[in-house]
Amino acid sequence: MYEDFFGLSRRPFAMSADPHFLYLTPQHREAATGLIYSILKHKGMVTVTGEPGTGKTTVLKAVLASISGASLKVAYLAVPTLSTAEFLEFVLLQFGLVELARANKAERLLMLERFLLSMHEKGRTAVLVVDEAHKLSDEILEEIRLLTNFETSEGKLVQVVLAGQQELIELLRRDSLSQLKQRIAYRFSLKGLSGDEVAGYIAHRWKRAGGASEPPFDAEAVEAIARYSQGIPRLINAICDNALVMAFGEGDARIGRKYIIDAARDLDLDDVAEADVGAGEPKAAEINHLELLVAASSLAGDRSEPVLERRGSPRKESWLVRSARKLLAGRNGGE
Repeated sequence: MYEDFFGLSRRPFAMSADPHFLYLTPQHREAATGLIYSILKHKGMVTVTGEPGTGKTTVLKAVLASISGASLKVAYLAVPTLSTAEFLEFVLLQFGLVELARANKAERLLMLERFLLSMHEKGRTAVLVVDEAHKLSDEILEEIRLLTNFETSEGKLVQVVLAGQQELIELLRRDSLSQLKQRIAYRFSLKGLSGDEVAGYIAHRWKRAGGASEPPFDAEAVEAIARYSQGIPRLINAICDNALVMAFGEGDARIGRKYIIDAARDLDLDDVAEADVGAGEPKAAEINHLELLVAASSLAGDRSEPVLERRGSPRKESWLVRSARKLLAGRNGGE
């Protein structure tokens, strides 16, 4: 609609989780590199939690795209409201074991274990990703715990990623799920962006959408976007997209605070205008050259454009990020 008017090749603020637009703040980079490390080192189970719209699904898809290929087999469950029988059947189908989907449970588990052992012997990795995991029943969570029993002395045969809203944390605190909670190797949490990060996020997506110039939002507009969205990327997208449509309709090449207020009102966000956005969050650095996660892409072969980008950060890297860097560098060197 407004792409040609603003000199864009595609919509910069679409609502879908598109890894092409992933903006790696320090917290998102930590989650991405942590996921790569835990999957490739066969740590077993990790969780990624955050409020709706904070980028959990985008990070998951970007990580999987970066390390995908013949060495990885992924079962991705985006609709977790299944029965236990349907859940196991879905996992088998996703792993390509179509002939086992209708077998009884004992046969399914036996052949699944053989499949996983075969994957391990070939140096391949099986990954189960469950999005919206806060909606899982206790019975499904118990099935997932049992899957983590498949292991060798070198590590777990199935790498499990549970991603969900904050309710997932409370769910895992139940006494009945204590055994599952004990098996979680790493926990990552995503929060809303700081005010500076909101500005960087908008500029990043604008550039990725083909924008040759600076985004049309003035400083007051960006401040209002941060305030109304509370730093939630999905809400930033909704506000910006609506404002761009309005400006296009009026023939305005610049977007001021009024357009943001009108967009927020249309989205029923005007009641959060006074919210304080990420006051204590660190400032995201500008995009640097491709580095750490390019190595992850190369595990699956050459790519013309890696999905993930690493950006510099004024913060000292955590031990997990450094470990992921060494792991990926070592794997590349041995190929």
